[in-house]
Amino acid sequence: MFSGPWEILLILALVLLIFGGKKIRTLGSDLGAGLKGFKKSMKDDGEDDQQNNN
Repeated sequence: MFSGPWEILLILALVLLIFGGKKIRTLGSDLGAGLKGFKKSMKDDGEDDQQNNN
């Protein structure tokens, strides 16, 4: 797909130019919060299943 690291760097530079550093940070923190919430809900759901089985 990519023939070398220069293509990846070029794509990352274009993304940075299009969205800007602040927007990328915001997207990253939103993604992290979403993943954290997903993991928490999966953990809580697993605990509920264990309580129902007992």
